[in-house]
Amino acid sequence: MIVLKSEAEIAMMRESGRRVGRILTELREMIKPGVETRELDRYAEKRTLELGAIPAFKGYNGYPASLCISINEEIVHGIPSSRRLKEGDLVSLDFGVIYGGFYGDAAITVPVGEVSEEARRLMEVAEKSFYRGLEQLKEGNHLSDISAAIQAEVEKAGFSVIRDFVGHGIGRELHEGPQIPNFGQPGHGPKLKKGMTLAIEPMIAAGHYEVVILSDDWTAVTRDGSLAAHFEHSVALTESGVEILTADDKDWRP
Repeated sequence: MIVLKSEAEIAMMRESGRRVGRILTELREMIKPGVETRELDRYAEKRTLELGAIPAFKGYNGYPASLCISINEEIVHGIPSSRRLKEGDLVSLDFGVIYGGFYGDAAITVPVGEVSEEARRLMEVAEKSFYRGLEQLKEGNHLSDISAAIQAEVEKAGFSVIRDFVGHGIGRELHEGPQIPNFGQPGHGPKLKKGMTLAIEPMIAAGHYEVVILSDDWTAVTRDGSLAAHFEHSVALTESGVEILTADDKDWRP
C-alpha cells in the first residue's frame, strides 16, 4: 500500500535523512586501504546514537550489523567483519536510521584508493542513473517512468541492472509500498502523487544481472563475479517539488 505523508511527517523524515547523509559522508572519509569493515560498522552505530537516532538495519529480519558493506562483486547486504579494505576495491555502504519514528535510508559506492577505469565508470553510472530516475518523479507520471529512466541510463553505458532487488516506499516503516524496480517500460504502475516518500536505489553490475546469495544468507553477489555498485537516496515529492531527504546538509547542526 502506498502511504502519502503530510508536510509534518516529511519534516520528521528530513531530520532522519540528515543523520543518514551526515554519517555516510563521515564514513566515506574513513575509506582507505587497511580499514576493517567492522570498524566502519562500529563508527556508524556510535554516531547514530550520538545523533539521537537508532540504527535501522541492526536486527531487521535478523541482520547482525548497523551498516551493510558490500565489496567488489558483492551487490548488497554484505556483513561487516574483520575483512580489510584493499587498494582498488569498490565499496558500497548502505545505511539507515530511525529518528522520531521515521526511517531514512541511503547508499553510496566509494573507491578505495585508485580503482580501475571500469570500477570508476560503474560507480559514476550508478549515481547518474539515480538522478535520471529522479527526473521522472513528477506528479502525474507513472512509477515505471522512474524505473525505465534508470534502466536506459545503465544499459546505455553497457552495464546491467540488478533485478532481484528493488527500491521501495519509506516512512514509518523501512519498506513501504510501492516497490520500485530499476527496470521496466514507462507508463505503468501507480501515478506519482505529492506526499510520496521513496527510496530510489539503482543496483548495477558491470556484467550480467544474475545474483547468488552466499552461505551467510545475506550477502548478494553477481553470479559472474563482475563488479557491482549501489547508489540510493530517500526522496519526497512535496508541494514545492522533489526533495532529497538523505543528502548531507553541510549547514545542519544537530
